[in-house]
Amino acid sequence: MLDIAAELNRWMEEGRTFAVATVVTVSGSAPRAPGAALAVDSEGTVIGSVSGGCVEGAVYELCQQSLADGGTVLRRFGYSDEDAFAVGLTCGGVIDILITPVTPVTAEAPVLRSALSAAAGGGPVALARVVRGPADLLGRALLVHPDGAYEGGLGSHSDRDRTAAAEARAMLEGGRTGTVELSASGASWGSPRTESGGGSHCPGGLTLLVESSVPPPRMIVFGAIDFAAALVRAGKFLGYHVTVCDARPVFATRARLPEADDIVIDWPHRYLGRTATDERTVLCVLTHDAKFDVPLLTEALRLPVAYIGAMGSRRTHADRERRLREVGVTEGELARLRSPIGLDLGAHTPEETAVSIAAEIVATRRGGTGLPLTGSGTPIHRDTGEREAVVVA
Repeated sequence: MLDIAAELNRWMEEGRTFAVATVVTVSGSAPRAPGAALAVDSEGTVIGSVSGGCVEGAVYELCQQSLADGGTVLRRFGYSDEDAFAVGLTCGGVIDILITPVTPVTAEAPVLRSALSAAAGGGPVALARVVRGPADLLGRALLVHPDGAYEGGLGSHSDRDRTAAAEARAMLEGGRTGTVELSASGASWGSPRTESGGGSHCPGGLTLLVESSVPPPRMIVFGAIDFAAALVRAGKFLGYHVTVCDARPVFATRARLPEADDIVIDWPHRYLGRTATDERTVLCVLTHDAKFDVPLLTEALRLPVAYIGAMGSRRTHADRERRLREVGVTEGELARLRSPIGLDLGAHTPEETAVSIAAEIVATRRGGTGLPLTGSGTPIHRDTGEREAVVVA
């Protein structure tokens, strides 16, 4: 539910009564990952999505039923071979969905209000909710902060709350959303399950859905050339916090880059050396000038970031590789460089080039091939092994 935190936080502030449906687990091909949510208020207003359209109608009715009877339920939806038009995922997958009513007076309202407020404000938090276990505990919630402090509880078992908080904090630190099994004694049972598939429930214990909300990942664009403004727009569309860095103040201006979150005037390698990056950060080098590229890429190729791409012709790329080898960049480090940047879309305009670069970033992040789906036989929805944290700008 944290993926629609901004809207739900507004509903909470307005005192609305609503029901929220959240994807718990996914098996096979399905359009939305764990944590995706749809909510329906008492007036019938709908926000969010749990399946891209396949089962939205049935989930809408379940939310209305939950509002009527106050019940929390876990429902499974899958493909029906007997009737392709029956309620189910026509893409062939199976999803489990938790439907929970939320009113200003429900026991979980204070925890959910705190979680939604923190996530809507861009703060890092993890929300753990019981999705399998005793009926009286279904939907119980625990909000966990980065320092390990937590709000709410999963019943009267304090040891279980502490274990759940520790597991949720670990998932928050890794930026992951998925399920965790707790034994009847309150101890964790096995590793957190961030894969899409379901699995057997720990006998006598609880299954928790842990949703992580973290600040958006960074895209740093080096070189305030005409292509940069288009790439900024593409990066923002993909949910990145976009910074443009250029050593030339005449080009790095707000008038040229109105949609950038940050504009930095500095030598690219110097800025990269002092700014924060992590394993979600993408670096796009558009300068294609050796005096900027070589020191910058020497620094970049030794950082644990998600993507490093550099613009330039094949001749420019060959010269760039030669210069990088001369300053000690290894073959293993060079293998991380995507250059010429982007996928082969036949792009010409800045906007088309931005789409090409954005497509390569998505393919790298999700394990895609970059090939047409028509006739390829490759899966449309890949199981990458984990669900990234909800990102709230």
